[in-house]
This record gives sequence, structure tokens and C-alpha cells, in this order.
Amino acid sequence: MRLKGRHVVITGASGGIGEQIAYEAARQGAVPVLLARSEERLKEASARIEAQTGIRAPYASLDVSDRGMIEAVVSQLIADLGAIDVLVNNAGFGVFRYVEDIDLDEMERMFAVNVFGLIACTKAVYSHMKERGSGHIINIASQAGKIATPKSSVYSATKHAVVGFTDSLRLEAGRFGIFVTAVNPGPVETNFFSTADESGEYVRNVSRWMLRPEAVAKRVVAAMMTPTREVNMPRWMDLGSRLYRLAPGLVEKVAKRAFFQK
Repeated sequence: MRLKGRHVVITGASGGIGEQIAYEAARQGAVPVLLARSEERLKEASARIEAQTGIRAPYASLDVSDRGMIEAVVSQLIADLGAIDVLVNNAGFGVFRYVEDIDLDEMERMFAVNVFGLIACTKAVYSHMKERGSGHIINIASQAGKIATPKSSVYSATKHAVVGFTDSLRLEAGRFGIFVTAVNPGPVETNFFSTADESGEYVRNVSRWMLRPEAVAKRVVAAMMTPTREVNMPRWMDLGSRLYRLAPGLVEKVAKRAFFQK
């Protein structure tokens, strides 16, 4: 009943974690609102969600790297829905390269989507939530935002930025009854890696430890409209990141071979 009738807006919702969050939110009685670039894929996802849950899932095309488009889409959603209760900033992508191989245009796109787009989407709903005195902003970050490893310098930089933004936002938003949560999963079985690691080497190396998107989605939805500070998965990786903060030199020395699995 905690989520029944709540409007849950999800970016990057045409597949992967975003689509699974939409399914799980609908199963809990919420109304998932799907945002992503591909309208055709959104239409298909919306139809699947309604067929499986009986909940209608509105959708709208959105490129989170287009700030003007964000403002227009969010304003229209508020007008159509009356309220946005939860925003899940899930849109993002990564590319794994050694520093000497970084493509600077690619770097700019990564920051535009993973960081600037996330901040712009947050800002677009923030005043609305402040006026209502309630709401929940959930930012999908990564364990890479806590421990940077070789070949992930730019991607980790974007996720470190998301973690820092989220921590600051949490302190500000709490004054107005708005919850803020960072979600830090390890590797997840999605098409993320078709872009991040075209060689497939990383997936082969870590496949036995990869999380299912459905499991991540359940944890995210369970946290909705609760004062959950962070969701960290898997537990052993969370323990590793805590140890890293206490003894970074030791962890880098002991886990060096594992860090080069990309």
C-alpha cells in the first residue's frame, strides 16, 4: 500500500534495470512512467508491463543529455499526472578504456548523460517535490563510484560525481520531506556491457558474480518512499568498498589482479 497509486518516473526505462524497476513498481501498485530515447522500445516495454501487471505504464521519449527536452517533458508529466512521487535517475552508459585510449568526445557524452543529465532531471522535479513536501529521488550510481579500477577512469569519475551529488542533495532535500537514495550495484547482467566492453572479456571474467536486474529492481522498489540512504549490492562488494575507504593502499595491493579483470 506504500506505493499504491504513486507515480514513479524512471529514466533509461526501455530495458535493463530501468524496465525491471518499472515491472516491480507496477506489481506493488505504483504507476511506472517510462522515459528513454527510443519511443518504439518504450511502447513495447509499456505494453509488456500492462500485459503482465494490469497497470498502465505511460511513456515519453527523452534524451537526458538535452536539457531543454528534460524541462519540457517533466513539465508535461506534472501537468498530465498531477504529481511525481518518485524519480529514478537510471539512464547512463559506460565505456571501459585505458587512459591513453580515451576518446574525449565519448568522455563528454558519458558526463552529459551520467552526470549532467541526472542533475538536470533532478532539478526539474525538485521544486515540484518541495512544494508538495514529499517525494523520493533515487540515483542509480555504481560500486565504481566508490572504488575506481583500471580501464574505468572516466566511468568511475562520472559515478563518483553522482555519489557526491547524491550525498549533498540528501542533506538539502531532507529539510523538505524529500528522501534521497544512492543505489550502488556491482556488475549487472544487462546490455550495458555491449557498449562498455565490446571484447566481452570483462563479462567472461566476472559472469559468475554478476547481479540479475530483477534482484536490483526489487531492492530499489523496496526502498521507495522510505528514508533509505544507500542500496549496495552485492554485500561482499559493499564490504570491500568500506574496507577500501579505511585502507585503500592495502586493498589496492591485495586486489590488484582482480582489479585488472576488465
